[in-house]
Amino acid sequence: MNKEILKNLSYGVYVVSSKKEDKDVGCIANSVMQITSNPITIAVSINKDNYTHTAISIQKEFVISILPENVDSQVIGTFGFQTSRDIEKFEEMDYEIREDYPILRCAIGYIKCKLINQVDVNTHTIFIGEVVACDKLNSEPPMTYAYYHQVKKGKSPKNAPTYVEEEKRTNQKQYVCTICGYVHEGELPDDFVCPICGVSKEMFKEIKEE
Repeated sequence: MNKEILKNLSYGVYVVSSKKEDKDVGCIANSVMQITSNPITIAVSINKDNYTHTAISIQKEFVISILPENVDSQVIGTFGFQTSRDIEKFEEMDYEIREDYPILRCAIGYIKCKLINQVDVNTHTIFIGEVVACDKLNSEPPMTYAYYHQVKKGKSPKNAPTYVEEEKRTNQKQYVCTICGYVHEGELPDDFVCPICGVSKEMFKEIKEE
C-alpha cells in the first residue's frame, strides 16, 4: 500500500476552538469540509486525545478560524503541538471576541457552528455542526495543507487524521524539535529557530540511528 497518494488529497489548515468550563480551548485541524448548503453544515475531524474534543462534546459548539499562508509560526506551534490541558493557548495570541469566542486577528475568517451530530471513527470523532454565524475578515490567501508541508516545511502532529510516519530521508545528521516535531537536516547554527513553532536550538534533539 503506497500511502504517498494520500498526500494528493486537498486540505486546509484551521484552528478549531470551543469552551470547557469557561476556558477557551483550541487545536489545529486540517479535515474540515462543508456538507450541505441548506442548512449550511460543516464537518470537522478531531482526535479523541485532544482536549478540544472533550470541550466540543460538552459545549455543543465549535468555531473554525481559517488560517492564511502568512500565519505566524507561533500559532501553529501553540495550537498544533501543545495542549489546552496545560496552557491557555489564546493568552499570548492577538485576538478579538466575536460570537462569544476569541477569533484570531490573523484569520481570514471564522465559522461558528452548533453541534447537531457526531460520528465515532476509531481514534477520531467527526463533529457535524450547523453554521450559526460566519464572517470574512480579510482577503489573504488561505493556507493549504500542501503549502504548509511544501513551503513552510511543516510536520503533522501525531493526532492529525492525516498523520503518516515519515522515514529518514538522508545520511545527514537530523535534529527534531521537541515541541512541534519539525525535523532539520544538517548542523544547527547558534541562532537557529524552529520555522514552525519558533523555539531555539536548545529545544532540538538529535535523531539517532536505531
